[in-house]
Amino acid sequence: MQRRFRLSRSEDFKRVRRIGKSYAHPLVVLVAQANETSANVRVGVAAGKSTGGAVDRNRAKRLLREAMRPHLETLASGWDLILIARPALVTATLEDTRSALFNLLRRAKLLPADES
Repeated sequence: MQRRFRLSRSEDFKRVRRIGKSYAHPLVVLVAQANETSANVRVGVAAGKSTGGAVDRNRAKRLLREAMRPHLETLASGWDLILIARPALVTATLEDTRSALFNLLRRAKLLPADES
């Protein structure tokens, strides 16, 4: 994921978690919050210890980043998003992850009208 699309500062993660609206799926949780200071969509990816060991957490984060990549240019601008991996994501395929993410983005009304 390119640097301009990354949400990396701890303060930003805390703000989005505190103020943002969350959307849940069995594989992933999406937390979205509008951001007036950035024109781009910024995405942070997290996987807690409940997801599994280090190898499982890293795999889950790679799956989420890859599933999110095609949507970055088309999403509504000015949003900060956090994707939180759930334990079931470790055994999911890339297609399962893409489907789950598409479902969440549509529910959050972040996709353009022609894509949903």
